[in-house]
Amino acid sequence: MAPERAATAARTAPVPAPQTQAPLRSFAHSLPMALLRAREAVMRHFRAGLRAHDVTEQQWRVLRALGAHEALEATELAARTCLLPSSLSRILPELEARGLIARRQVRSDLRRSRIALTAEGARLLAAHAPHSERVYRTIEERFGAARLRELMRLLEELETASAGAGTLDEVPDR
Repeated sequence: MAPERAATAARTAPVPAPQTQAPLRSFAHSLPMALLRAREAVMRHFRAGLRAHDVTEQQWRVLRALGAHEALEATELAARTCLLPSSLSRILPELEARGLIARRQVRSDLRRSRIALTAEGARLLAAHAPHSERVYRTIEERFGAARLRELMRLLEELETASAGAGTLDEVPDR
């Protein structure tokens, strides 16, 4: 084998899983992966309804947040929808072009703007609401309404516990 090919083969050859000093939880029991798997299992039921209205999941999060609030500044909207500001800045022009949202500059600071749902955006929310509620009823039938309420409570507690000062990876080793 030519030296270049041998070097490439050595770099791309499968490597056995490394042995770590400290044991890692199994990948299947990783909290971030479990949350992602649960999210995907739930979201697959909502996606058909979103596609029917030609709305992406990220766009829907923006519309839902604006439907729950009179108007929000972009930074607050990004935080409430768990979107990076750069992602939100790409989503807003599309929603604005479709007439689903409106942006107005803040008079006291023209660099800032407030974003609100338009009447057309409210109509889209109302049109999708029956599908969304059917999905929720199905989840409640399969999982249990009380268990779903408890899960929501536990997730809120986990979010609060994880949102303390600093990041969890700054916690010293014990």
